Amino acid sequence: MASSSGTSSGSSLMQNSGSEEDLRALMDQKKRKRMMPNRESARRSRMRKQKHMNDLMAQVAQLTEENHQIITSINITTQLFANIEAENSVLRARAGELTHRLQSLNEILSVLSEGNAAFEAEDTSAAFVVPVDSFLNHFNMASLNQPILASSDLLQY
Repeated sequence: MASSSGTSSGSSLMQNSGSEEDLRALMDQKKRKRMMPNRESARRSRMRKQKHMNDLMAQVAQLTEENHQIITSINITTQLFANIEAENSVLRARAGELTHRLQSLNEILSVLSEGNAAFEAEDTSAAFVVPVDSFLNHFNMASLNQPILASSDLLQY
């Protein structure tokens, strides 16, 4: 009986070791089955990450180009604004000068009108009246009493 118990314990050891190996093999197989989808999932994740990085880099390039175009547009607009401001300053100065000249001409006209009225009121000799009348008739005396008017529309250009 001792021998039978020895053989039975030996065979159970073999069965145990065989089942442990089978169990390990089964676990290794399951582990490999889990690892394959995990590796595939990690590969897809890396690909998505790379695509996202490529998209972001393309967006950076596009925004950089748009930024460059906007800066160029701002620089051109600023230059145009400076040119128009300079032109406006020249036109304002010219308008001031023309206004001053207009006031001076109106004063001259009023002096000539007063002078003509004074000469007509005095007892004048024929020799003295002729040069004044010929001078004033040359400028059409009827229009001399009218002030010269200017509008801003005439000073635009």
